[in-house]
Amino acid sequence: MHKKGSVMTAWSLFEIMGIVAFAISGALTGIQKRLDVFGVLVLAVTTAIGGGVLRDVIIGNTPPLTFRDPTFFMISALATVIVFFTYRWLDRFKNTIQIFDAIGLGAFTATSAKLATQHNLDSLLIVTTVAVITGIGGSVMRDVFVKEIPYVFRQEVYAITTIVGAMAFYYTQPYFTGNFPLYLCFCITTGLRLCCIKYGWNFPILDMEGKKGISGNRNAGN
Repeated sequence: MHKKGSVMTAWSLFEIMGIVAFAISGALTGIQKRLDVFGVLVLAVTTAIGGGVLRDVIIGNTPPLTFRDPTFFMISALATVIVFFTYRWLDRFKNTIQIFDAIGLGAFTATSAKLATQHNLDSLLIVTTVAVITGIGGSVMRDVFVKEIPYVFRQEVYAITTIVGAMAFYYTQPYFTGNFPLYLCFCITTGLRLCCIKYGWNFPILDMEGKKGISGNRNAGN
């Protein structure tokens, strides 16, 4: 029993790390766009919990978990308040925030894939779609709110990592009991995302003028 409690505590910590990273991302975007304090707060909270709310609506888990248990809402709001006082120094912690983001992405992908199967939505398409929406939904909403093409559509190999992780969960879940598929999904998603950050893996950008496609490896080592 104690071991199970420890595992769940660690898993909650992973999700909190992701929530904090997502909230910081939203808050910094709001500050860069010169939104007022309320606008920054809304953008940060939307980035942090927007994907989870969309997931719950799609799978019929209503009212969304965030509205029944406001823990993640409070954490994202607190992270935003901290950003108000520290945003000028946050750039030096960029790599740490990206690591938090990767860990959170892995946790949210695995949790969402499992939640989909628990609601008897056990097709590969639904499981992967739910995982992707949870992983990128908040950041897409953030960029749409500030009238930008979503960042995940321009550079980051982000959604693909959730797809691969969710597929791993889907195909191993019938053959393994317990939480092995959950942990495998988490490790694959997080590991791929960390590799993308470390080696600067990106998709190439097509050139409409017929020139050679721009290389996807633009930020290697960052």
